[in-house]
Amino acid sequence: MKVNKEDVIKIAHLARLELKEEKIQDMQDSINKVLDWMEALNAVDTSSVEPLVHMTPAINHFRDDQAKAMLDRQRALNLGPDTNESYFKVPQVIE
Repeated sequence: MKVNKEDVIKIAHLARLELKEEKIQDMQDSINKVLDWMEALNAVDTSSVEPLVHMTPAINHFRDDQAKAMLDRQRALNLGPDTNESYFKVPQVIE
């Protein structure tokens, strides 16, 4: 299957792409290369190959959730550049 200039223009319209006239031939060549590649893949006999769920047999090893000591408020406020008794002070962003 090959695409022609009109096909490329229709595809570009459906994809909401604006193609300049000099780029249409390049796009046509690119699409035809992809279609040729797909035809080559379709020619391969895959009837004895099991479908894949994942590309590798690796399994995620998640750690268990564990409660840890938290940073207390006063220590966190001491790390800030400008604070009052309970909050970080920041510049006003809404007028």
